Amino acid sequence: MKRKAVIMDENNMKRAVARITYEILERNKGTQDLCVIGIFSRGVALARRISDKISELENEKIPCGALDITAFRDDRKTVSDADRTNIDFDVNNKNVVIVDDVFYTGRTTRAAIDAIMERGRPQSVQLAVLIDRGHRELPIRPDYVGKNLPTSREECVKVSVSETDGSDSVAIYSAQEE
Repeated sequence: MKRKAVIMDENNMKRAVARITYEILERNKGTQDLCVIGIFSRGVALARRISDKISELENEKIPCGALDITAFRDDRKTVSDADRTNIDFDVNNKNVVIVDDVFYTGRTTRAAIDAIMERGRPQSVQLAVLIDRGHRELPIRPDYVGKNLPTSREECVKVSVSETDGSDSVAIYSAQEE
C-alpha cells in the first residue's frame, strides 16, 4: 500500500474528538444515563478520550467500555475464547454511544449493536465515528462524525492513535501499487 495523504494530524484529531464530545453532550442534554463503548481496537482509545473530555467538561465520570465484536461479525465465523470485551456497567435504559474509528459499510456497527443488545436494552444507541468514508451496505449512519472522507473502494483509511501506534493521525492509502 502506498500512502496518498495524511488527512488528520494530532491537532485535527483532538479538535474532532472535542467537537464530537460537545455534540454528544448537547444531544443528550448532559450526562444522565450516558455511557460510551468503543469498538476494538482504535474505537476503544477514542471512546476513552471522549469519556475523559466529558469528565473534564462536566466534572462527572461516565461509564466507558470496550467491545470486541468478533463473535458478532457476519463475514468471519471463527470461534474464539479471547473475547476482550470489558463492559462493567449495565446498559439497560442507558443512552449508549458506540465509538469507532472508521465507518465504512455499516457491518461493524451492526455487529456492535447486536453485541450490546445481547447485554441489555438501552434507551438509545448512537454512533460516533472519527471518519465516515461512505460506501454503506446497511441502512445505518453515524450520529456524530469527526470528518467525512469520500473514498473509493480501492483506497484504505488508516487511523493511528498514540495509545497503540505511538502517534495520532489519519492517512489514506491506495490499495493498489501504482
